[in-house]
Amino acid sequence: MELVHGHTEGKDYTEDNFGWTELTPSYRVDLRHPSNEDIDQFINANVVADWSLLSWDKIGKPFEVKTVAKSKRDWEAENGEMSVKTSWEYFNRSFHDWFVKDMPAALSESKKNLRKHLSQFHVNEVKCALGETARLSLWNYAHRIEDGVWDPRGKRALFKGLEVDKPRILFLGAAEGYEAMQLQAMYPGGEVVLVDYDEFCKTDRFGLFPESYPFLGINTATNQPKVWYKDQMNIHYVVDDIRNLSFGKEFDIVLSVGLLEHFPDEYKHEVMDWHRKFLKPGGYVIMTTPRKQMKSKMFYTIMADVMNHTYRELMDIRQMGLYVYEGGFDILRHGYIKVHNGIVARPR
Repeated sequence: MELVHGHTEGKDYTEDNFGWTELTPSYRVDLRHPSNEDIDQFINANVVADWSLLSWDKIGKPFEVKTVAKSKRDWEAENGEMSVKTSWEYFNRSFHDWFVKDMPAALSESKKNLRKHLSQFHVNEVKCALGETARLSLWNYAHRIEDGVWDPRGKRALFKGLEVDKPRILFLGAAEGYEAMQLQAMYPGGEVVLVDYDEFCKTDRFGLFPESYPFLGINTATNQPKVWYKDQMNIHYVVDDIRNLSFGKEFDIVLSVGLLEHFPDEYKHEVMDWHRKFLKPGGYVIMTTPRKQMKSKMFYTIMADVMNHTYRELMDIRQMGLYVYEGGFDILRHGYIKVHNGIVARPR
């Protein structure tokens, strides 16, 4: 059942809403098929039978996204090369601005401006308005209509079947923390620690994450599906560089979403070490990266001013998996979910 209306002012979703999907002005809610395992699943799961037989000569290296945001180019023209931290600060603010847009209203206003400039033969303004309308339309489709960024059904497929009870979850480079909240809904009763070195992620991206957003998880008392909300979860936010964290091997799950692809090859082993460093014996590492596909290349070209402030690669699942395998991990599950690759692994 698809609904389009302003339902989410309060935390109104309950188990009575299972089967619903709904468009709010900024994002999609999806409570469809809470117990249908045929829906929440990987696409082309576990395509590599033996990672030791794979080599870079066979699969090639990831695609590097080289289109750069105008704000980054302008900053560097005045100040020299932008630091990695500043790049992330620019990205986080730009990304959040798009996440909270009222997309129907923004699209309507953009099209009205385009018609006005066309009627007045303002060529430069027409070009700008066309670009803005294209970006808004693409973001609306990719994030709001298709739910490709959050992708709750795909993320549930990636996360299902873990042998954990009340897990402690560490999310590296957490931003708004969406995936850790989905994990805690599925495996409730533990603790989530979100880590990002940009204070804005704590105050705005996580701090302003809608309290009304429903996560489909489990009621451990009945073993039946249940709707969970952010304020029902035990979440702590740490603002720090991952390299400065003082945690020991104390987490059942170490998670990263869109982290590995931001580091050139000479740093990828260090990134994998971060995941191993804080993991309990027998714990799980869960990682995603954006998929290498034509749609993704087009997205990062059209959305460059929103997305492209940092080094970025697009990988296929074999490339991502080989980095993980060479980093000292056995891959338990792999595949892709809409626009992301996903892997569950354990240290060897």
